[in-house]
Parts: sequence; C-alpha cells; structure tokens
Amino acid sequence: MNREDILKPGNKVVSRPRLLNDNVMHYCPGCSHGVVHKLVAEVIDEMGLDKTGAIAIAPVGCAVFAYNYIDVDWIEAAHGRAPAVATAVKRLWPKKLVFTYQGDGDLSAIGTGEAIHAANRGENIAIIFINNGIYGMTGGQMSPTTLEGMKTSTTPYGRRVDLNGHPLVISDLFARLDGTCYVTRQAVNDAASVRKTKAAIKKAFQNSMDGLGTSVVEVVSQCNSGWKMSPVKSNEWLVENMEAKYPLGDLKNNTPKK
Repeated sequence: MNREDILKPGNKVVSRPRLLNDNVMHYCPGCSHGVVHKLVAEVIDEMGLDKTGAIAIAPVGCAVFAYNYIDVDWIEAAHGRAPAVATAVKRLWPKKLVFTYQGDGDLSAIGTGEAIHAANRGENIAIIFINNGIYGMTGGQMSPTTLEGMKTSTTPYGRRVDLNGHPLVISDLFARLDGTCYVTRQAVNDAASVRKTKAAIKKAFQNSMDGLGTSVVEVVSQCNSGWKMSPVKSNEWLVENMEAKYPLGDLKNNTPKK
C-alpha cells in the first residue's frame, strides 16, 4: 500500500469538523474552550446545517473571538447581553438555530438579568455556559461561581462567604423556571465527559430548532492559567472540587423522548 492508497477518503478515521476554521486558537494550553468549540462545530454539521443555518452570539470574555474559529454567522453582544440579542434574532429568524456562548462572568455576573429573564420567557434559544469559576480574560479575579476558599487575584486568601457571598449555582435557578425545557451540567475533562457534553449540546440545539423553550448546557471547565496549575493538575482539581459544588448531570429535561 502506497501513500496515495492510504490517503483515499474511505480510509479516513477522523477529520476536522467542516465548520471549524483552520485558525490557531488563542486559548491557553489546557483550556476547555477549544474542546467545546470543536463539539459545537461537529453538532451543527451533524444536524445538516451549513454556516448560514446557525446564528451564534459571542460573549465578552475569553471566547470573545469565537467567531474566528466556528464558521457560522456571529453577533458580538455587549457584556452579558447575549441572551437579549439572541431573543431578537430568534424571533426574527425562527427557523434558524440560535445559541449563545457565555462564560461565568458574562452569564452569572453582569448578564444574570438577561439570562434569567430570557429563560423565564422560554425563548427558543440554547445557552452554552462555560463555568470555570474565575475571570480568565482579565487576570484571574473572583467570579460569582468561584468556590469558597478558592484563591484568586481579588481573593488572595480565598473566597470568604461572610465577605464575598456564596458561589452562585445558577443552573439550579434555570431549572426552576417554567420557560426552560432542558438544563444540564456537563464537563470536558475526559473522553467520556466529552461525549456526554456533545450529546447535551445536540439536544439543546435541536430544542431550539423545535421551539421547545430555553435550553442551558453548563460546562464545568478548567482554567489552568487562572488556577495557577498545570493542565493535568487542573483536571484533577476540577473533579475533586468543582464537581463537588457543581455536580454533573441533567437538572431538568422536559423534552419529548425520541
């Protein structure tokens, strides 16, 4: 067998998702964003949508340049306002897949109002929520989801509940809203978790297309740069600490069984 035989299309085992651009990502080594970007691109492609079939709303945060990597139509929203923008887009283009991609600073801090009320209205959008418990883009400050005792640049001795409040478990709030049809919490720190997250994203995207209400996919993620750990150590720390506060699994699933 020569090189030409090996490179025949029928021998291909895996390939780059069609909608994932061939650009070098700016994320830190070990960051979860790249994995989730790949899953989003794969799911949109597997749903049979081309780059004009989906409209995504980018956040302010580490994923502010997501439009450089996933080849669909993007809109850049003001900080925290992605669900409000997505509401308008989906109402104007009801047959499009519309989703937001937001971090814990964008969604659970400055954007809490927009996210909660869009979900409570049952807007037919999907929200992908990357929760790494820290403000990664601006220097590693405490976020609403920072764990108790967790050290950040603004809590150098650890988060104190009496001073900084409790970590915000916001997906549990989403699950209690009448407008949400699907709320789940997943991770991408190992292969099994990646597969579960991909399935969750696919369900959320299909819910948007089917007009079932708001879907929220929280991805408990690692930020090894902000956490001051190696990628391997941050994966271990995520399992031991983040998943204890933010346990994985479906919090709500009111979608029809298929």
